[in-house]
Amino acid sequence: MDNPKKTRFDIAVADKVRELRIAKGFTQRYIASALGVSAGFIGQVESTNSETKYSLSQLNRLAKEFDCSPKDFIPDTFIQEDDWAED
Repeated sequence: MDNPKKTRFDIAVADKVRELRIAKGFTQRYIASALGVSAGFIGQVESTNSETKYSLSQLNRLAKEFDCSPKDFIPDTFIQEDDWAED
């Protein structure tokens, strides 16, 4: 089985940012401008087929734009990854 380009955790964070982005009516272009990146970068982050993901600094900046805490982008509980050894 091929390893995913992003972990399930990475995908969950990107999904939460996208969910909140849409709820606020923000476009990918608006978010890109706030982060100083291209709209294509945001598209790559939101795609499961790309290795591109948000950095912690970018999540902190997004929290300012979204008027929330950076922890609002993080899942409430851990997410089991396929490559974790069984206890």
